[in-house]
Amino acid sequence: MVTFLAGGTGTPKLLDGAARVFESADTAVVANTGDDVELGGHLVCPDVDTVLFAGGGVLDRETWWGIDGDTTATHEELRRLADEIGLGTAPRYLDDAAQTAGREIARWRRFSAVGEFMEIGDRDRAVHLTRTSLLDEGKSLTEAIRTLADAFDLDVDLLPMSDDPVATLVHTEGGETLHFQEYWVARRGEPPVADVEFRGAEDAEPTDAVFEALADPVVIGPSNPVTSLGPMLALPGFERALRETPVVAVSPFVGDEVFSGPAADLMRGVGREPSTAGVADAYPFADAFVLDEDDPTELDRHVERTDTRIDDADDAERVARACERALAAVTDDAADAPPPREGAE
Repeated sequence: MVTFLAGGTGTPKLLDGAARVFESADTAVVANTGDDVELGGHLVCPDVDTVLFAGGGVLDRETWWGIDGDTTATHEELRRLADEIGLGTAPRYLDDAAQTAGREIARWRRFSAVGEFMEIGDRDRAVHLTRTSLLDEGKSLTEAIRTLADAFDLDVDLLPMSDDPVATLVHTEGGETLHFQEYWVARRGEPPVADVEFRGAEDAEPTDAVFEALADPVVIGPSNPVTSLGPMLALPGFERALRETPVVAVSPFVGDEVFSGPAADLMRGVGREPSTAGVADAYPFADAFVLDEDDPTELDRHVERTDTRIDDADDAERVARACERALAAVTDDAADAPPPREGAE
């Protein structure tokens, strides 16, 4: 059994080849839900759905978002109507009273659909509406996602990190507070970051299914340490569970060069060095790392090196095999293993 922690596109890309290395039936994927939004009343779970659509063979692999070949008629009409009536297409984050009303799962993640700043495909929207309706019928988020996973014939066990709401909010140097999707999708990651908040994390809990998955060896793919893994690590007991199991992490950096996305700016914004060394500092619980063969970083933990760029399933298999070697190295002789690393709860 092995568990992957997934956020953004890094870990889903790794999962593309992981099935050649790890048995899918014995694989769990715990997905970040800090990036989720309720957009016009339906719950969008971007990091969950990337795994869902990839595993179901329908992911748009050009964008790593949404369903391949999907139409966007509803989205386009929403934007046309907003322009026609003079309301524009900028994000419309609802006020505090609306954020704490209605579905608790959507707290601090609510946007109006007027102008729909995120492009949602028509088939994609059907998934969000089904998930939201299952929640309204009394299902937990875990139950709703498992139902959708069955519909897409997923081989792995896909789990949200929590059934409780956690909202990733970016505080900018200009004094704004932006939901991560507004920061990244609407503002293209341009506002300088002063801090990142995981609102609601202190009151949220990982599910029993997540804790059960974390009892197995864990692989952290080359995802953003701040906004992909940060919401999980902010949950009570999550990091403690990682200290008690073998953990291998793939760096999203080669030295101080990031492969893609806003990881460098976000790490810098929260006071961490934007580099592989900074990732290692962010993951004190990790027993081993997989680094690119051109990465000059020296770490105080076991390191496997390979070409860590992932452009296709063969690349993903190569990196997954490095993860397998790293896990073997830190689990071969449990009697000689060091005590659990210290770290925050």
